Amino acid sequence: MNDPLYDRLRELGWRRELTPREEAEVRAWLAAHPEMRADWEAEAALNQALERLPDAPVPSNFTAQVLSRIDGMKPETAGSSGRGLEWGWLWHSLLPKAAVAAVALVVGLFSYEEHRSVQRAELARNVAVISGFAATQNPEVLKDFDAIRRLGQTAPADEELLALLK
Repeated sequence: MNDPLYDRLRELGWRRELTPREEAEVRAWLAAHPEMRADWEAEAALNQALERLPDAPVPSNFTAQVLSRIDGMKPETAGSSGRGLEWGWLWHSLLPKAAVAAVALVVGLFSYEEHRSVQRAELARNVAVISGFAATQNPEVLKDFDAIRRLGQTAPADEELLALLK
């Protein structure tokens, strides 16, 4: 049941004994909700039984033990149960790093594929331009291609001639 008044009174019963005013509220609420009487009585009996239990003795180094376990479960202080927690620490520390590495790898692969597809598209455009040019031109133009290509190149310097001019 999700009644805020009932929940508040139940939690107060866990922490301390109810005041006469709060007990009157409980009686009024139980009169309006008789189906919850057994639940309330069981809760009250449990609270009374817990009150009768003696306090557990706390060792003098309790705080130091808790802090050492919080600080990382060092194998020399943790005992045999430290192995499981050590693996848990390893898992929790490496999992985010592995996830970042996986994301970086996937982004890198997608970038590389995009780069390759751009290069292929550029090559296809160049082939289309050249094939279109070759289809419209006369093959006679290309017969002197080697001579035309050599025009842009410079001959190596003649060392003997340079020596004579000095």
